[in-house]
Amino acid sequence: MNAHQTYSDHLTELRDRVIRIAVAVAIGSVIGFFINEQVIDFLAEPFNVAVPDSSLAFFRPTEAFSLVMKVSLWTGAILASPVILYQAWRFVSPALTPREKRWAIPVTAILVVLFLAGVAIGYLALSKGLVFLLDFGGETLEPVIGADLYFKFAMRFLLAFGIAFEYPVFLFIAAAFGAISSKQLASGRRWAVVIILVGAALITPSGDPLTLMMLSLPLYVFYELTILAIRFILKK
Repeated sequence: MNAHQTYSDHLTELRDRVIRIAVAVAIGSVIGFFINEQVIDFLAEPFNVAVPDSSLAFFRPTEAFSLVMKVSLWTGAILASPVILYQAWRFVSPALTPREKRWAIPVTAILVVLFLAGVAIGYLALSKGLVFLLDFGGETLEPVIGADLYFKFAMRFLLAFGIAFEYPVFLFIAAAFGAISSKQLASGRRWAVVIILVGAALITPSGDPLTLMMLSLPLYVFYELTILAIRFILKK
């Protein structure tokens, strides 16, 4: 098999994986469309907690329709996340050994659990972050927030938490390929704390200490657990 055939095979494999992901997201989006009212209520709850006497508003005739489509797509991506992660893993699996391929389902399951855990923590932190941000207006400025802007903020906030929670798996995979070791990670704890705090500060735009700790503390716990997993699981 020449290089051109190999390259063509990779492109075909990538296309097939992307199509499967697109189909999964499309199916999830259809489901999201039918449950969009429940999802919108779910996402709006942190705002209602932060600003109990206010309500979200839309300012263009097409804004509500556009918002429903965005929420449906976001819901579809969340529902399709197991398929997305599994297809991504299967795309790289031809380069792995038979022993490494056996990790496909466990790694995918762990990625999904961590992602959903990150979204859940992000949801708990969202109302705290909103309270911190909106308090800057004091009693003089009343928040009148557009629904489109708020839901964009909320969905990105939750996705950022979900993606941030995935990093221990990639550390573990890097260790499995010999790029890093548990000793290196253990000796780099101080730098890890700095990087985690800076990353958490960038992910949480509110900047309040409580939201920062709600993200950075689990990330550091995951860092320590990853060191133990590398030390004992990979050695075994």
